[in-house]
Amino acid sequence: MSDILDTILARKREEISALRTTTTLASLRDQARDQDPPRGFCAALRRAAVHGPAVIAEIKRASPSKGLIRADFDAAWLAAEYEQGGAACLSVLTDRDFFQGGDEYLIAARAACALPVIRKDFLIDEIQIVQARAIGADCVLLIAGAMDAAQLRRLHDIAREQSLDVLVEIHDAEELQRVIDAQLGEGFLLGINNRNLRTFETRLETTLELLDRLPVSVEVVTESGIAQPADVQRMMKSGVRRFLVGESLMRQPSPATALRQLIG
Repeated sequence: MSDILDTILARKREEISALRTTTTLASLRDQARDQDPPRGFCAALRRAAVHGPAVIAEIKRASPSKGLIRADFDAAWLAAEYEQGGAACLSVLTDRDFFQGGDEYLIAARAACALPVIRKDFLIDEIQIVQARAIGADCVLLIAGAMDAAQLRRLHDIAREQSLDVLVEIHDAEELQRVIDAQLGEGFLLGINNRNLRTFETRLETTLELLDRLPVSVEVVTESGIAQPADVQRMMKSGVRRFLVGESLMRQPSPATALRQLIG
């Protein structure tokens, strides 16, 4: 199978070049300063995890592997549903070409609820980080497989300068070592994606196999492949209390009901 991540990253570099022709970093910084203060993504997950599964519920219209996930797509309605269903935070896909997302969906979702929101995209440049705060994001995703340790540290630090929380995503032991080498300190979330972004194969064992390798202080989020209560309980028994869940909820008539059933 072709390397999907490399294809996406090549497109992101084109998007970044185009973005720089329409705006400046200084202009985006001004827009970011005009936003309401961040809502505290990590803190919301931490509070929810004390009482049970803490869920980042994802608003995702489509994916490269599954195609269209939900035809009747309304980001604001989905955000309100997830809030009613007990989500701690939201994740909103803003990539347009591969996931049929958009910045406008993040703006609409955040306005429709009180939950903190992560911009879910493939961020590899400072201008994308500042743009995330400019559209109201409370947190950003950094994918370790998309950069080296030095770039990861630089983008993490830029995000923190913008008062953004950071979810750093890994898939294997090599990417975990890259995060350790980046010396990010404390205060970030470590996402373990059960879906390989290069092949899109999904295995829940990916999270479980990496747990023993993690630094003691790290706050773990398991991502992808969580589809039924048994999956949640399996992770909880291993000490994982934070979940990013999207596709299994997006396909349901009532995402709120589906989320309540998933987390009990």
